[in-house]
Amino acid sequence: MMATPNSYRCVADRFNVGKATAWRCVYKVVNALYSHFHTFITWPDRARAENIWTHVKNKYKFPKVIGAIDGTHIKIAAPKLHPEAYINRKGYHSIQTQIICDNELKITHVYAGQVGSVHDMRVFRLSGFEDMCTAENFPENSHLLGDAAYGIQKYIIVPFKDNGHLTDAQVKYNTCLSEARMMVERTIGLLKGRFRSLLDILPMRRTDLIPKYICACCVLHNICLIRNDYIDDIPIIVQPNEPVQYEIENIPQIIREEGIEKRNAIVYHLQNENYFE
Repeated sequence: MMATPNSYRCVADRFNVGKATAWRCVYKVVNALYSHFHTFITWPDRARAENIWTHVKNKYKFPKVIGAIDGTHIKIAAPKLHPEAYINRKGYHSIQTQIICDNELKITHVYAGQVGSVHDMRVFRLSGFEDMCTAENFPENSHLLGDAAYGIQKYIIVPFKDNGHLTDAQVKYNTCLSEARMMVERTIGLLKGRFRSLLDILPMRRTDLIPKYICACCVLHNICLIRNDYIDDIPIIVQPNEPVQYEIENIPQIIREEGIEKRNAIVYHLQNENYFE
């Protein structure tokens, strides 16, 4: 069920079981996988964080990166309750999923369940991840990379808004960030490429169970990577260029200023090829 976009009826016919039996099997396996969520989806410790930022710096020149963050929409059928709330900016019903990954495409944090109409920055705030934005979880002033949908802050570094007047140094910064941030696009592509039920309309009606199903797919994703089970054909999920609705007003001014100061320091060091020791 997870690996194909087939319906329950199709899968039940293939294995010669009833549709209700197929649903119960999926439900049991999802619950079993979800019970091991914190075993396989873990935040990097100090040693792992250093390995990540060393790899990213050597490959993309961008300093102190321990991961990248992005949101993705999981298509669903129109739910019975408040279906209008699930319609996203692209016009279809969806569940929002926020994913943070490392350079090996392993998922280090996932949050699923918000309706599709919610903005990425709002999902970030509702996810509770802000409580993890501490010096302990981000050693040596490290950070995540995000796209323009996320507000600038100390531990989430985003590109400059392209207003047509960026300096050469800012353009270079945006290019380095974009190249490094592709790790999360590849992670989402690998997740949906392996579990193609997430690419098509999810064959589930109960919106209270969908987040657990998505998290179970993420657990299996990490298990596959731990077992060195890769697939070659990865559909890269890249968001189209659209006007971004900024929600920077929700970020306290002092936190924004810390992020801006840090971003300017990175720009300076990238420009001078003295990569932010």
